[in-house]
Amino acid sequence: MQSDYRKATLFAAVLLLLAWPHKAEASGFRIANQSLGAVGLSGARTAYTPGPDASYYNPANMSYLPDSWLVETSLTALQLPAIEYADNRGSAFNGSSENELFWMPLLHMTSPQYGRLRYGFSLTYPFGLAKQWEQPYPKALAEKFSLLTVEANPTFAYSLADWLSIGGGLRFVYGKGEVENEIGAPLSPLATLSRSSDGTDTQLGYNLAVSIRPNEQWTVAATYRSEVELDLDGHSDLQATAGSLPLTAYAGDGSVGITLPAVLSLATALTVDRLTVELAWDRTFWSSFDHLDFAYTQNFQSSPFFAVFDSMLVKNWDDADAYRIGLTYDWNASWTTTLGFTYDRTPVPATTLGFELPDADAMVYCAGIRYRYSPRMEFGLSYMYHRTSTRSVSQADANTSAIDGRFTEGGAHAVTLGVITTF
Repeated sequence: MQSDYRKATLFAAVLLLLAWPHKAEASGFRIANQSLGAVGLSGARTAYTPGPDASYYNPANMSYLPDSWLVETSLTALQLPAIEYADNRGSAFNGSSENELFWMPLLHMTSPQYGRLRYGFSLTYPFGLAKQWEQPYPKALAEKFSLLTVEANPTFAYSLADWLSIGGGLRFVYGKGEVENEIGAPLSPLATLSRSSDGTDTQLGYNLAVSIRPNEQWTVAATYRSEVELDLDGHSDLQATAGSLPLTAYAGDGSVGITLPAVLSLATALTVDRLTVELAWDRTFWSSFDHLDFAYTQNFQSSPFFAVFDSMLVKNWDDADAYRIGLTYDWNASWTTTLGFTYDRTPVPATTLGFELPDADAMVYCAGIRYRYSPRMEFGLSYMYHRTSTRSVSQADANTSAIDGRFTEGGAHAVTLGVITTF
């Protein structure tokens, strides 16, 4: 009883520490938390993956799962509050983004043993981006900017020894993007210019994993997810009007390339009695995201109207690190609680910060609870808070950016409900 009391006290103390206020903001457009357990542990799910989401977070760990079918079905509600922008040049440039709400149904499953082999499958949404602005200045640059990706990831694990397993899989990634801009008075005094573009693509990638387990209480793991280059081909409408008078228009093919970066993760997890602690580091290789270049069947570089839509947008993002800690405590045979915390560095330099993703460093706080209804069924609820504060950019710092002001509010909330079944 005294041992349980000390561990409960430690767990509560860590919760209070993680809840202490910090100044931070969101980071990149990678969505790291793709399962019930990952949301409750802030993505610290690489070394210790006792559920079917091992298929996604570390397929090598499937070798250590119970010899049966495991399936997780879950639903994540992701809410993005409004971001406020105050410009240093005057209130005419100010703006407020729209509130966004997204639903992400997730699936993870793993097979029984087939000799030394295990198989798995995951359906996830690894990258996403959505921002809408209705005020004149932000609207000219990003009235609507959205990216949806869906990944189907069949995986395998092979047990080389009781203490060593390797794994990997193929990544079938579908991407859909939409961009809308409207440049009107007073930014474009002679005409109102508008663009509406959308495109889709499906590309192939891979993931690799290795787990070393010196004993049942300690695991060291590494995973790598490859870069995926999407070429979003679709349709574009460009229009120029003076009042209600149409001046010129384009309706035809349009495309833009976007690189989903590679991710390297290293982690270790240690279990002491009922408490498991995981420490993880991952690097997202955002330096591959260097520009956005929209292409059309016509060249508008010298157009007096549409040249602004045919110019390459320089991004030059930096590789970014994330540091994660996850705590799992099994209170008894029925109840398990989790806590997670992440410090996530932003990849976006001040020189290319834009309204499509006004980004900065992030502090992420997570908690979860699971209830084992029976040996074959488990229910869970997890919550994530992406805490944000202020990021300021002056024109002297911005260089090529159109930002001269500060972003406040924003952030993100996620709630995941899930069921894990064994058969």
